[in-house]
Amino acid sequence: MTQSIPAWVDGTLTPVDKLEVHRLGLRHKAVSVFVQRGTDILLQRRALEKYHTPGLWTNTCCTHPHWGEKASACAIRRLREELGITGLSPDFRQQLEYRADVGGGLTEHEEVSVYLAQAPQNLPLSPDPHEVMELRWVDYHDLLAEVAHQPDRFTPWLRIYLDQHANRIFDSALTSRQR
Repeated sequence: MTQSIPAWVDGTLTPVDKLEVHRLGLRHKAVSVFVQRGTDILLQRRALEKYHTPGLWTNTCCTHPHWGEKASACAIRRLREELGITGLSPDFRQQLEYRADVGGGLTEHEEVSVYLAQAPQNLPLSPDPHEVMELRWVDYHDLLAEVAHQPDRFTPWLRIYLDQHANRIFDSALTSRQR
């Protein structure tokens, strides 16, 4: 069974097969979530069985909403499905659009709603091994340095978020702090 996601075809939002959306590079709806704990950001390393960008580090979680699903409900659903995280209230930070080659003849062209959730110190995590191969908390400024020195270890969208949108995703106290 294939999954359809909301994509624009000839200017109309239409359900389209997820793999076909990425093969054709169609603009489609997406949701990305960052979970922050103090100055640390929760990153996931994508499972090796993912059909694009396997094994790369990325934001806490991301997905495509189901047809008719609100972005806020999708963010909460995906935190639970991918990471076993419940009880957080992600705050909408911005809607943005980007286009990126993700390899294998596939393109992400997303209109993405980005959310930020604040986590307690003892946040329980239970990642789905079909989605996530590894998790880690990393200081925001250390993450920027890692991405600058080893960009190929990170998904294209994470690099875009950090390079072009960090000031609108994260609190200004975090992004303006000098090391």
